[in-house]
Amino acid sequence: MHNIPLKVSDRVPFFYGWVVLFCACCAGFVRQGPAVATLSIFVTPMTNEFEWSRTAISGAVSAGGILAAIISPFLGPFVDKHGARGILCSAILITALCTVLLSQLTSLMMFYILFCLARLNFAGPFDLGIYTAVNNWFVRKRPRAISIVTLAQMAGLTAMPLIGFVAMDQGGWRAGWLLIGFTIIAIGLLPNLLLMCRRPEDIGLHPDGSEKNDTCDDNIKSDLIEPSFTRRQAISKPSFWLLALFTVLVFPVQAGISLHQAPHLLERGLSPGTAALVVSCFSLISGLSALLYGYATRRVGVRLNLFFSGLTLSIGAYLMYLTQTASLAFIAAIFFGIGIGGILCVLPIVWADYFGRESFGAIRGIVLTIQISAQAIGPVVSGFLRDWSNSYDLSLLLFMGMSILAAVIGIIVFPPAFIKHEKPSRSSIKENTLL
Repeated sequence: MHNIPLKVSDRVPFFYGWVVLFCACCAGFVRQGPAVATLSIFVTPMTNEFEWSRTAISGAVSAGGILAAIISPFLGPFVDKHGARGILCSAILITALCTVLLSQLTSLMMFYILFCLARLNFAGPFDLGIYTAVNNWFVRKRPRAISIVTLAQMAGLTAMPLIGFVAMDQGGWRAGWLLIGFTIIAIGLLPNLLLMCRRPEDIGLHPDGSEKNDTCDDNIKSDLIEPSFTRRQAISKPSFWLLALFTVLVFPVQAGISLHQAPHLLERGLSPGTAALVVSCFSLISGLSALLYGYATRRVGVRLNLFFSGLTLSIGAYLMYLTQTASLAFIAAIFFGIGIGGILCVLPIVWADYFGRESFGAIRGIVLTIQISAQAIGPVVSGFLRDWSNSYDLSLLLFMGMSILAAVIGIIVFPPAFIKHEKPSRSSIKENTLL
């Protein structure tokens, strides 16, 4: 089975990296089954039936994230060595099984076990597999590839709540989880099982397809020479910790608002259908904006994009705080989506651009521990403040302030000092893309 990519790469008229990108997109789409935005549409019917608190159901998101944070540093080197195929296929199978079994819930303990396993895979193995695969195959074209896989993930985040809502409308929330589980296995498994490949060098190719086409994309004037940091070298750099601080500030906002946006909108008087459409709207905007971020990254730089992402995230949080009508809810979702699209697209690019692809999985494993821990805080804080104050207002104002601070941090994150930036000649581009 591992020979299939070699056979396919010899027959397709284009760079095999685009096949790998397709596999990553399939994984990214189905990854959203246990996403907090998907869970958001289940919060109200499940808490009503079982009489759970919002804090209790939010805790499962955080607990699953904590487990992912613990295992990610160990999984990163494994992905660097063995590639993304095994870890993505395992994540798809486990997530599908967990979501199907969520349709049979009888207790809070059962919910915690199943959703924690699904959330663990969402936050750890899926992330490591998707971004390691894409960054291994693309260097000059990395922003384009990352923006496409981000769009695929946001398409999944748009589709999964709608899939769940349609099934819920016909057969209740249990039918929603069941259909999501079947969707995960149907779309995600076969492409990654058959076609995923670790690195282009494994089948005699080079990143970006430079062996077949050594011309530079005239539309992308990149001056980046690919660095090669070990994990130990990376964590010794101030830029690593500034990016970590940015991560700590934005991901509680992303997770906290994503999980509670539907319940918040219902409390503001919007209908369940409208709330589901708003959730899907912000996801769709996130994906579309990722394409723009991918286009802009090599032109205006990652720092300006990080600043703009934090700024629009803060505006989205504030508008959500003001929301009383469906129209304002959709406007808030647009700004929030633009911010999330930037964060999800630009951060994987900047980590790979600043520290290279050779040890990306190992470095990403450490980063994920930070990121997931930050994400785990957001839903619990939002749920606690809502239960304490009977409103989501305090958490939304807190998230707005954190996003503004993140925007400031983003603009001052420079690459590690000893990485040289120079414009390579057309003949040397191939060499510069190799580690």
